[in-house]
Amino acid sequence: MNWETPFFFHATAFYQLVAFPFAVLFHYLCTSRNLSINARYAFLLAGGFLLAWAAMRCYALLLFISAFSSVAVLHSAGPQQVHTWAFFFQMTWQTLCHLWLHYKEYYLQEPACIRLSITLSALMLMTQKVTSLALDIHERKVRVGLPSEERRALGWHLLQALPFCTYLLCFPTLLGGPLCSFNRFQAWIRYSKSPVSLRAAIQRGLGALTLGFLKNIVRGYICPQDDLIDCARFGCVYVMWTSALSFRLAYYSHWLLDESLFLAAGLGLELGCNQNAGTADAVLMDTDIWTLETAHMIAVFTRTWNRSTAQWLRRLIFQRSSYYPLLSTFAFSAWWHGLHPGQVFGFLCWAVMVEADYRFHHFLGSMAKSQVQRLLYRTVTWCHTQLVIAFIMMAVEMRSPSMLWWLSSSYNGFFPLVYVITLLLLADKRVSSLATPH
Repeated sequence: MNWETPFFFHATAFYQLVAFPFAVLFHYLCTSRNLSINARYAFLLAGGFLLAWAAMRCYALLLFISAFSSVAVLHSAGPQQVHTWAFFFQMTWQTLCHLWLHYKEYYLQEPACIRLSITLSALMLMTQKVTSLALDIHERKVRVGLPSEERRALGWHLLQALPFCTYLLCFPTLLGGPLCSFNRFQAWIRYSKSPVSLRAAIQRGLGALTLGFLKNIVRGYICPQDDLIDCARFGCVYVMWTSALSFRLAYYSHWLLDESLFLAAGLGLELGCNQNAGTADAVLMDTDIWTLETAHMIAVFTRTWNRSTAQWLRRLIFQRSSYYPLLSTFAFSAWWHGLHPGQVFGFLCWAVMVEADYRFHHFLGSMAKSQVQRLLYRTVTWCHTQLVIAFIMMAVEMRSPSMLWWLSSSYNGFFPLVYVITLLLLADKRVSSLATPH
């Protein structure tokens, strides 16, 4: 995404708002009308088809091919091979779709298509769900198959595929929202005693509208787009920070709206004593604005930014990598996001910044003894964290090589350079916290 990001978020927000009353209706039917389990699956799946077609039009076929092919892979591969097959199929399909976007944007010089951008975003979320489910099957947390008596009594081929297809295509999580495990999803489908928290859903919706209004003020009055071209010296630092602030506000607004729909459907509720809704399958909300905006360590910001995705990356890549897990995680994140030049540079730079951040705080943080020194230390490191994150975010969002040159050749390049020098000076030091997955 680049400066078309606001249009993408506006379009996605519109379809999320359209889906909101249907999410409330679904929860009402489950709690008050005792809708059957199969009818619940059908309602969510039909809603997913309609939402995908409304938001993506013909591009929705890319999403449907991904979903149904992934379900076929999940049912045909054994538990030991299912994760490998599902991972490589889904990432191959998603990469081909991203390369098609590159061809249209860079070779044909076509303007950005919002519907294709929505489709690719939904494909990225599909990859999260497919790989998470494949890992659950591989780790024997989810069993593929039905008891023999059910196979004799019902069309078991359809019954086997229906929960998985619905999990991948259900409308409350089709265009956004925190990653929900398959066990949690099934527990939500089967549990129908808890009322929906409309108050929490509406609060998040109002919060999303407020942040969207603030984002428009920042983008329109505090940091107009023309300032990126006309700035000079320290003025470029101000432009970079305010531009990154507008991007962060856009993401916060988007996440809050996703969580609003998520809660309206009942997915964020406690599911009583259901065994499938244990701690391991608890839903992790993405938005923690206070922690993100007050973090004085890049590592803390990294763990908190889009938390369910960070947790997914940790499980999928970081914990399974034998060599350079941190670098592997950020390299995969660049691949998952689409491999634009700015994304590759930005995510690899982010990995270096996290590594240097641990060393910097480990060796220099202990020097602040008094309360005044600690306050000064936190203030300076907070400012530096804000500027480094702004540098990374601008590289990732603006994507183009010309923007990378502008960032690196201006005064903005000084802030990540501080951490690069820190990493070189402390390269031979060992930090115990680096051994802990973060």
